[in-house]
Amino acid sequence: MDTKLFLDELLKAGRELAEKGQSFAEDKLDIKESGEKRDATLSGMKTGAIAVGALAILLGTKTGRQVTGSAIKLGGLAAVGGVAWQAYQNYKSNKNISTTDTDVVPINEVKDDKEANERSVTLLKAMIAAAKSDGHVNDEELIEIKKQIKNLGLEGDIATILEEELAKPLDIEEIAALAGGQEAKAAEIYLVSAVVTNKENEKERKYLDDLAKAMKIPEELLAELNAYNDKDDA
Repeated sequence: MDTKLFLDELLKAGRELAEKGQSFAEDKLDIKESGEKRDATLSGMKTGAIAVGALAILLGTKTGRQVTGSAIKLGGLAAVGGVAWQAYQNYKSNKNISTTDTDVVPINEVKDDKEANERSVTLLKAMIAAAKSDGHVNDEELIEIKKQIKNLGLEGDIATILEEELAKPLDIEEIAALAGGQEAKAAEIYLVSAVVTNKENEKERKYLDDLAKAMKIPEELLAELNAYNDKDDA
């Protein structure tokens, strides 16, 4: 499974779990309500099992961590790319400005496989960083995460990305740099980061705010992106 396909399935799995409710997710994934470890077992699950399990690793490694975040209902790279791109186009139109991002297209429209994979790696890293923003991944949980990655059958680049990104210290500047100074890419990174954040959590909300500042997202563009999230919450 390449990174683009994996990320697409991960987002779709998040939408499905959000739609079916937290209790369904915890039941199906055997995420316990008590105890430090919230083990995600995937026995009997079919389509998307690997992606669902990876989502459980990102969201379910500590009691109280839930499948939340307004943008989690996006469901797939096409939606992420489409929403971010529309917000970007609205921002440009409203401000009547030109842009240097003429060579950037939504991630779902990238034709070159290598570039699509690289863009997907960027968004996967952004999701993992956002998942760590409340500081809930400790050394003991990292050991459990590595066990679950092995249990899921994840290997190669995807397993390496998950393990390395979860283990490293949170670095907002490093994530912000992945946008390369391009507002269109920054919009996607910001939006996909919202997938695994809960606006009711102060640390996670601050992380999103700090990420937007680090990527120098203009207030008008940020307002367009947040308008989608606010509408989704309604």
